[in-house]
Amino acid sequence: MRYLDPKADLTFKKIFGEHKDLLISLLNALLPLADDEQIESVEYLSPELVPDTYVGKNSIVDVRCRDVKNRQFIVEMQMLWTEAFKQRVLFNASKAFVRQLDKKRKYELLQPVYSLNLVNEIFIKEYPDEFIHNYNVVHELHSNEIIDGLHFTFVELPKFQAHSIKEKKMAVLWLRFLTEIDEQTKEVPQELLDNPETSKALKTVEESAISKDELLAYEDFWDKLGAERLLFVDSNRRSMEEGREEGRKEGREEGRKEGVKGGRADVARNLLSIGMTLEDIAKVTGLEIHDIEQLNN
Repeated sequence: MRYLDPKADLTFKKIFGEHKDLLISLLNALLPLADDEQIESVEYLSPELVPDTYVGKNSIVDVRCRDVKNRQFIVEMQMLWTEAFKQRVLFNASKAFVRQLDKKRKYELLQPVYSLNLVNEIFIKEYPDEFIHNYNVVHELHSNEIIDGLHFTFVELPKFQAHSIKEKKMAVLWLRFLTEIDEQTKEVPQELLDNPETSKALKTVEESAISKDELLAYEDFWDKLGAERLLFVDSNRRSMEEGREEGRKEGREEGRKEGVKGGRADVARNLLSIGMTLEDIAKVTGLEIHDIEQLNN
């Protein structure tokens, strides 16, 4: 059996954008929800993205939904990473939160927005063993004091290790599904086949279940993603080169200034040795009096 990579635009949306039960399972598994906060049912919402940029147009896939409590959930699969994506995630979640208000402005009716971001790159290198990152609006000194409203979860897929979260079986199964299943898969882990949710997801990404047009769209996604990655890498390279050149220019200019200043300091020392006043030396050399005074030390 040949499988398609579930992280691609087509397959991700077929799994989580067409099967509510699988989306609910993923959200309950990966979001830090208490037992009495578990999601029971959802309705899909139209995706609302910020304007496309040259990075992000093809590398971000999202699914949005709302549950019976009117809590909103935004799920994104991010194939490329830049720091700007954090602001993008904050923007989308804030927009979803604010748009709950009607003209009566009943703030007490506002419900939380949860943003789940599956990232196919490592972006926090300082913590190699931590791959799930949860963010809330918290008190600066007392982290247990939370302003409920915006909640963010980022998952660094390349860091995932199954033994790290054994207490959450479904989290392990979904992350194994997202990281181990692709066109190169020769043998599917039995655990994924035995579980009803991941087994259903596997059937969804079987090549035999995909139409010819969908397969063309799938291949087109990877082509565009590759081009976007090259554009991103090239942009970073050019930015680094421009930064280095600017640094060299600043260094040369600073060196020239220091050289001139050093020459004037030598003149000032000579004038001090023959007893010229500080005021006159300042007029001759252009140095500040306090700088000239330092030359005596």
